[in-house]
Amino acid sequence: MSQDRPLTSPAETTRERVHRIIFGHDTPAGKAFDVVLILAIVASVVVVMLDSVQAARLQYGTTLRALEWIFTILFTVEYVVRLWCVPRAIRYARSFFGVVDLLAILPTYLSLFIPGGQALLSVRALRLLRIFRILKLGLYVSEAAVLMRALRQSRQKITVFIAAVLTLVVVMGSMMYLVEGTINGFTSIPRSVYWAIVTLTTVGYGDIAPRTNLGQALAAVIMIMGYAIIAVPTGIVTVELGNVVRRTRAERVCQRCQLAGHDPDAVHCKRCGDKIGVAKSENRDSTIF
Repeated sequence: MSQDRPLTSPAETTRERVHRIIFGHDTPAGKAFDVVLILAIVASVVVVMLDSVQAARLQYGTTLRALEWIFTILFTVEYVVRLWCVPRAIRYARSFFGVVDLLAILPTYLSLFIPGGQALLSVRALRLLRIFRILKLGLYVSEAAVLMRALRQSRQKITVFIAAVLTLVVVMGSMMYLVEGTINGFTSIPRSVYWAIVTLTTVGYGDIAPRTNLGQALAAVIMIMGYAIIAVPTGIVTVELGNVVRRTRAERVCQRCQLAGHDPDAVHCKRCGDKIGVAKSENRDSTIF
């Protein structure tokens, strides 16, 4: 019996343990890792923001740069360890959070190869890419996977909605161009479409405004339509979110008594008390991200 049992090397055991700590959220070590990493992400974003303030940069520039390198090295080690412990490193590197991890550390290293980088606008743009670290926070929210699934389910409806809105603003902008003309600031159809977008989204910059009575009446119609349009994507995502939550509860089935319909955060079966198996979709999301 002992000869037929597959042997597991110490490296594979360590790899699986590290994967469970980094990508798992249901163990004390995994929770501690998430808390430490969240604090590091928030601190690094604060350093980037302070570095953009001229007074803080002049007084604490050396300290801010040292902290930036500390965070860069920390996130570099984290990125390498993630690639090492996942089953498919290339798949993780191409995923959303894998690209975000790379963007979080790449600009600091690129600035080393450009002399006088702090004075160049291009390097400043690369330094601003470090703000993408804040997107990593979404990985550690327990409801993020449910929300992402709801957005994926509703992407077709939202795409059709955005296409309809784009068609509407093109028509309204063209009409406003004909009604107001260049004398009132609507110098072209693209500029008129820009005004229609600003008005439909209820932003209202005020840099362009209709002057004629017909143009103002058309603008009033667009404003009223804007309030109605805002509710459409909210309703679409809300419906899909409810469907995903119901499907997630149905996926959580007790392996002992086969009872389904447990809450997404349930650990033990509410009938027999046995530990509930993790849904397949949750395993898939943790592998990708």
